[in-house]
Parts: sequence; structure tokens; C-alpha cells
Amino acid sequence: MYEFDKTDIKIVNFLLEDGRMTASEMSRRMGDISERAIRYRIDRMIQEGVIQISAVINPEALGFKIKADVWLEVEADMVLEVAKKMASFDNVTYVACGIGQNDISIQLAAYDTSEIYYFVTEVVRKVPGVRKTTTSIVPIVLKDVYQWRVPERIIKELSESKTVSASK
Repeated sequence: MYEFDKTDIKIVNFLLEDGRMTASEMSRRMGDISERAIRYRIDRMIQEGVIQISAVINPEALGFKIKADVWLEVEADMVLEVAKKMASFDNVTYVACGIGQNDISIQLAAYDTSEIYYFVTEVVRKVPGVRKTTTSIVPIVLKDVYQWRVPERIIKELSESKTVSASK
């Protein structure tokens, strides 16, 4: 289990601010840690699965102006099979299995609402095991998963102790 500390949080926040920020720039801004130590910490966090480094595509820049959340009710013995099928579609940007009224949640990116309508009615609903869908158009996203920051309560805990364990 990785022992996460305040320095790691600063590094992660710098990477969230600018994923291409160099270790030397982080070292300069922090003032109390070497470039080499920062590179070591980044490598260790990647290796331990605490962070991932990747590019984030902006679907709107490619013309996909419409987002929709679709919740699926699925036959109990087919949840994973249907979820994997949903993940195979190019215009599906997110797939998760849940517990409760809806078994699967997906997010779609499309050029327009008619494309969403067609995909839900002619593709999703015809996948074996899908019983029902509920769709909501998403006009505004205020926070996405890649914008998530370490919660203030964790930072406070770090101030009171040396480290916080982060499990994979």
C-alpha cells in the first residue's frame, strides 16, 4: 500500500494543472524538494497505481457537441456481458456497473440529439439482455473525473500525521 503525503498531493495537483509540467518546474515552485526526488515520486506513484498519466480528449473539439447519460436495466445474469458490449462502441465514453435500480451506466458523445436517439433506440435497446433504458442529455459538465482533487479532509489528516495510505 502506497503511503501518500503532502508532497505527493502537491505533485499530483501540479500534474492536474498541467500534465506536461516538468519535475524541474515543480521543484522550482515547491522550493524544498529536488527535481530528482520529484521524478522518483512520480514514477513510484505510477508504479503503485496511485496516478496515471494520459491525454484527455475533448470530444467537443472533434465535433461531438452532445453528451448523454444512459442508465440500463439488464437481465441479472447478463450485466457484465452487456457492459462489455457497451464498452466496445466508439461513441460510448464511460461504462460502469452499479447496484440498485440501474445495472449499467454509460455516457455517449454524439454530433447531435438524433444520433443519441438512434443509438439508444436502434443499438442499445437491441443488445440482448437490455430490458429498459433511461436517457438524459447532459448540457453542462461542471466537474469531470480527471478534475478530481485530493479532498481537503485528507490534506488535513496529512497535516496531523505524516502519511495517508492509498490502496490500489
